[in-house]
Amino acid sequence: MRSAFVAAAVLAITLAAPSLSSAGNNVRLSHDDNTADYVSLYTQNTGTPYDDPTLQECRVSHGRQNEPSVAIDPRNSSVILGSSNDYCGVYQPAGAAIQSAIGPIWLGYYRSQDGGATFRSSLVPGYPDDTSPYAALAHIRTASSGDPVIAWDNHGNAYFGSESSDDPAGTKKTFGDVWVARFDNPGGPTGATANDGKRFRYSEVVANGSSAPNLLGKFNDKTAIEADRSGSSCDGNVYFAYSRFTGNGGVAIYFSRSTDQGATWSSPKKLSSASDVQFPDISVTGNGHVYVTWRTFMAKKHDTDSVQITKSVDCGATFAPSTTIATFVPNDAVDIADPQAIPPQSPRDDPMGEDSATASGSLARDCGDFRDHCLSGYTFFRRDTQVRSAADQRGSDEVIYVVYDATKGSEVATGTSYGTNSPGTAGQAATYFFRYNGATGAATTPKIIDAEATGHQVFPDISVDAGVLFAIWWDSRNDPSYSVTRPIGNSASGATNASLDVYSSKSTNRGDTWTAGAILTTVRSNPNYEQFDNRAVPFAGDYLWVSNVGSTAYAVWTDWRNTVSGLDPREGATDTDADGADVTQCRIFSNGSWSGDRCPHAGGIDQDIYGSTIP
Repeated sequence: MRSAFVAAAVLAITLAAPSLSSAGNNVRLSHDDNTADYVSLYTQNTGTPYDDPTLQECRVSHGRQNEPSVAIDPRNSSVILGSSNDYCGVYQPAGAAIQSAIGPIWLGYYRSQDGGATFRSSLVPGYPDDTSPYAALAHIRTASSGDPVIAWDNHGNAYFGSESSDDPAGTKKTFGDVWVARFDNPGGPTGATANDGKRFRYSEVVANGSSAPNLLGKFNDKTAIEADRSGSSCDGNVYFAYSRFTGNGGVAIYFSRSTDQGATWSSPKKLSSASDVQFPDISVTGNGHVYVTWRTFMAKKHDTDSVQITKSVDCGATFAPSTTIATFVPNDAVDIADPQAIPPQSPRDDPMGEDSATASGSLARDCGDFRDHCLSGYTFFRRDTQVRSAADQRGSDEVIYVVYDATKGSEVATGTSYGTNSPGTAGQAATYFFRYNGATGAATTPKIIDAEATGHQVFPDISVDAGVLFAIWWDSRNDPSYSVTRPIGNSASGATNASLDVYSSKSTNRGDTWTAGAILTTVRSNPNYEQFDNRAVPFAGDYLWVSNVGSTAYAVWTDWRNTVSGLDPREGATDTDADGADVTQCRIFSNGSWSGDRCPHAGGIDQDIYGSTIP
């Protein structure tokens, strides 16, 4: 039984002012940094003390967060909600001399009530350790969740969408459900807007995957969400889209809607016709029409690398057949897998099933050490051409604004197995923009928002409200080792370095012109630290995010400024591949096997979410 002392301590933490660190205008959203943050939302909302091992671990973990999302309250731009894949609770039991990777990967809940100047960190209720009264309201079945997406309606409700995996019972079943959590204003739609999206009401499953092991069967992923704020007959509807992967290799885009604030969801509808599609995004125009965009991969002869779109004029009940509105040369990092010996190790540093081995000679999307080694010898995170879209719900037109990162100009031979379209061939990635008129079916010619002679522009996002557009992207123009023939942040010798910044641009004339790219990050990051798959490969997530209400805009990104580098003792006394991507870790070798990392809190896996207002 929890002691009165612990209960009082938790309540004191809850009532204390949020503790924050910021550098310039860069603010940390994920506070697993010994600042007494990560307090149950139940305690924050009710004042009743509650704590558990996951929250205790999150307060001190210095762990990993990636794939962030953010959304500004349309009723009060001082209220901003953020989320991410939050690994803060993975290493447990909290406070033990040796910790194991037995805790959950979950959705962060990061809240600001001062326009993004400070954030308080917590978790969306319903994680495996959660026994608070909120846990019973989370009607989900999973031990791990991620790919968070956020949308606000005009009535004080915020919706967090997620994909999920892993069986709480510990079997190899991965489930693959998608679900949505609703947070409301405790005072109702007329309550003080400073309390919008604050109280957890419930989480409900949108669609079930199949209970198959190792991601086989039916697995739902790559989520998107939007709510209707148009004031039309569809106002208050919530829309959810996702990619459904199947064991036979097929992928399709599916869509569901809720007309009762996320309490129930319609049967999923298949929107796509191509065989390999990902990255859906949802836009709602001012008249309540719903549009879904996604990327099609050139997987079969009749498919092309393209942007697809479909439209609903009846509040998401039915959709027209999808059409192609742009084609492009993709910029997908790729190499040839060349696995090397894996040092014997017990236990693992990461949860089982987080990564799977790649067969020698097959295509690899990311590269690192040991079983993640690639033929080129480079170390790099996975990235694919992304498609993102938005519409102005306060606008009078039916325009969809689209961005994507694709190859600019000609491709060149890399001289290695690394490439961005196929092994051995690469091009420069740039962020493109175009408009699509849903009423006429006409699209403008895609143009680069901020053309630069050097550097890759990847993971773009776009937001629009009241006639003001904001776009953001990761940019490597300041990479001292930049070459179109090498991965981001890699020198000719294979050494990695701080290479990524976040840039933004703004338009007030529907994207006809854009301001010059402006740097948002105050510290440049090395995205290639080997923090995953037993400290062998980098992972940056698949998204950045931007949100705006009129001229007020906020961007979030994955950040490595607090990562502590080091040497991997499994590679010998020195870093044999000299990639500069190893992180600090503590291991011992005994009885022919390496221990797991015994100091996961030392900063080697300190990957964080940062954000910034946009001028």
